[in-house]
Amino acid sequence: MKPALRFLGRRLLWALVVVLGVGTAAFFMARALPGDPVRMMLGPQARPADVAQARAIYGLDRPLGVQYLRFWQRLVHLRRDRAPAPEHESCAPLGPLHVDLGYSFRYRQPVATLLAEKAPRSFELALAAMLLQVSIGLGVGILAARRRGSLTDQLAVGATLVGVSAPTFVLGVVLQYVLAYRLGWLPYDGYGLTGAEHLRSLVLPALTLAIFGSAMYARLCRDELGAALAADFVRTARGKGASEARVLVVHALRGALVPIATLVVLDFGTLIGGAIVTERLFRWPGMGYLAVDALVNRDGPVVFGTVLFSAAAIVLASLALDLLYVLLDPRLRRPGQAEPS
Repeated sequence: MKPALRFLGRRLLWALVVVLGVGTAAFFMARALPGDPVRMMLGPQARPADVAQARAIYGLDRPLGVQYLRFWQRLVHLRRDRAPAPEHESCAPLGPLHVDLGYSFRYRQPVATLLAEKAPRSFELALAAMLLQVSIGLGVGILAARRRGSLTDQLAVGATLVGVSAPTFVLGVVLQYVLAYRLGWLPYDGYGLTGAEHLRSLVLPALTLAIFGSAMYARLCRDELGAALAADFVRTARGKGASEARVLVVHALRGALVPIATLVVLDFGTLIGGAIVTERLFRWPGMGYLAVDALVNRDGPVVFGTVLFSAAAIVLASLALDLLYVLLDPRLRRPGQAEPS
């Protein structure tokens, strides 16, 4: 297990460096947004004394370098005192720990609380979209690979080209026009008040993301499965009398699923971070919608928090992929074997 531990240790260290780099860039980007956040929070009629007091409470009166160090110091900390204090207004409790990502000047609540509210909604949309696009993509890819060079294959390739090339907002508008306006089957947008309305509202944004994503999965599955079906081990399996279904599922598809699984894990991490265009188009109250709203209203702490959360989601997905590689690749579990670069 030593090679595997070294491999995962290097990946974890690299993940921390990535998060630190993205967090640093997002911190200074949020501070560079035009406008006075304290004035936005208190209003243009606020007294100078109140503005100065708010700046002191949130640490905005300190030099930029001090603010930067203070942020990393307070990102995750243990609160020892239980009495309410102004400097803890931007904290969100996480058991005995406090998470401090700043205070939203627009929503008037801690950024960590906002992210905890919006992230499950993006996760729900990401999961629905991922299930749809993997199912559609693998189905189309398998059909095209089995009938390579036929009219079915050509139609599948053409459909994937359209799906990959079309912008997501165009796909979303077309689906809204057809399924919501013309047929009236689904709502235009929103989140829904009841369980049934919520499920119906989930269909259009998930389908929009699925059409774009399934085109990539279909092309990847077609190419990988087509190469596997032409390999020597598949011809050997057929020569031994294996059925076509067993050849496809057990021999060819199992090898083709490795690069597809790589894409699934990384794509899922990206979707959890927020599908900005789709969430905004369908008014889905997730991370993407929150990020756009924060940029429009120059809410620097929320911009920083959403960027850092998205980076962390992608990094965690990458770490999960590295763990999957350790489980799938026996060389990483054997001492004395070469580790992957």
